[in-house]
Amino acid sequence: MKPKWEHFEHQADIGIRGTGRTMAEAFEQAAVALTAVITPPERIFPGEAVRVHCEAPDRELLLVDWLSAILREMSALGMLFSRFEVTVSGNTLDAVLYGEPLDSERHEPVVEVKGATYFKLSVGQDQEGLWTAQCVVDV
Repeated sequence: MKPKWEHFEHQADIGIRGTGRTMAEAFEQAAVALTAVITPPERIFPGEAVRVHCEAPDRELLLVDWLSAILREMSALGMLFSRFEVTVSGNTLDAVLYGEPLDSERHEPVVEVKGATYFKLSVGQDQEGLWTAQCVVDV
């Protein structure tokens, strides 16, 4: 199974979902889905690295904290990210985000994601052992 990401419909907002063989892969794919709300990830050159650290009381809140950390870095640095390397240990996440400064003409951002919400929030493993990480993001 190749890791994947997807969007799902939710009224005025957008659901994002990442699937992978590990929880870390599912978190990476959820981050790609987050980027894809803004612009196609393939438009973003992964040339600059930014490190992120997150801690939360459980894995669902860790997902929200992770996505919120990406949005903070996007805003603070004026960057977009297309590749993510995540390590999860318990309820701690360390990651490297790879991207480049926002270029409005080339990236053509569609919307601004305001934040990750607790709606439809879940992180879990199915019977085949695949992990899914999802939530709705406020646009």
